[in-house]
Amino acid sequence: MSTLDLTNHTVFGVALNYQTTLAEHAAKFTEKPYVYLPKKPVLFIKTPNTYNLTNKVAKPANETLQAGATLAVVMGKKASRVGIAEALDYVAGVVVGNEFSLPEESYYRPAIKAKCRDGFMAFSQKIVPLSEIENVNGLGIEVSVNGEIKQTGNTNEWVRNIPTLIAEITEYMTLDEGDILLTGTPAGRFDLAVGDEVTVSIEHVGELTTQVIAE
Repeated sequence: MSTLDLTNHTVFGVALNYQTTLAEHAAKFTEKPYVYLPKKPVLFIKTPNTYNLTNKVAKPANETLQAGATLAVVMGKKASRVGIAEALDYVAGVVVGNEFSLPEESYYRPAIKAKCRDGFMAFSQKIVPLSEIENVNGLGIEVSVNGEIKQTGNTNEWVRNIPTLIAEITEYMTLDEGDILLTGTPAGRFDLAVGDEVTVSIEHVGELTTQVIAE
């Protein structure tokens, strides 16, 4: 296993990529300005100031902080206009991610304030090759706070699996070697408090524990 290197790489997130999360927000998409459910992946970016390997995250004063468990895909080589059949050939492996965020008020506007605070993107550091995972489309996900399970999910709930995401995104945008693609967060995000210790566990991939500290 190799170690994650975030130097000069970009982290792209996919919102609403779990059936459970999409169902939570489906009613909103029947209203203006959306009218219809998204037909393509809904992307957001985690800027370099968010990258966090310190195992601590600062809760902004007078704001609500939420955890965001995600399986993060590390690209193994540059990918442009990649087909579904060969998409996994471009993947180096996966790591555990916790995509911290303020609550999102709208998917219509880029959630810069909610997503791009300092330290809001935590990762485990050991890249697990897909060859070591029997079924990446059936991985259990648990999020616990201070030892108590608060959220569960499974990658079998994805709207789009990894090859489909890579194929649809690289139709118009190149993903470079080392770039990271967040595959979404299951439904059931919850609030965190200063002093909490939040652990994201993904079956066959690993664990990531982060302590919430005051800003």
